[in-house]
Amino acid sequence: MAGLLALSRAIDAINTVIGKAVSWLLLAAVLISAVNATTRKLFNLSSNAWLEAQWYLFSAVFLIAAGYTLLNSEHVKVDLLYGQLPRKAQLWVDILGTIFFLFPFCLITIYLSWPIVAAKFASGEISNNTGGLVLWPVWALIPAGFGLLFLQGVSELIKRIAVLRGQIPDPVSVADAEAAAL
Repeated sequence: MAGLLALSRAIDAINTVIGKAVSWLLLAAVLISAVNATTRKLFNLSSNAWLEAQWYLFSAVFLIAAGYTLLNSEHVKVDLLYGQLPRKAQLWVDILGTIFFLFPFCLITIYLSWPIVAAKFASGEISNNTGGLVLWPVWALIPAGFGLLFLQGVSELIKRIAVLRGQIPDPVSVADAEAAAL
């Protein structure tokens, strides 16, 4: 299990670095949006390439940072029943949800999107908009983002099993204790 926990820490580190780096793309998207809006209103100038670049950046933020979001438990959960369960049952819900929902969803998405990425790359297809951008990079974000999400799912699965086996402290209990100390 020590090797798996080391793998988990490595995956967490990768998604942390990527998640923090990708957050800067949001600033770039906001700046591009502001410049586009300003030039359109003041000078009646607009660029499809800049509008599409903004779309690409937002796509990158949401797709590439999905693993980082999972790492930080920031994905939306329907907490109606989950919050009422004992912690051990919550861990089992996380484990089963990861195995039966997250993993298949990620793998199917990667499997279905990869041929599209390859076709767009091979054809050099560009947007139909005048001055539009090449399409394959934004399509490549889909398998890349779901690949990172899948890897983070592996990490979370390892951690949940380790908590159940008593090999690492439960991060929820640690966070609760730290919150109570404040």
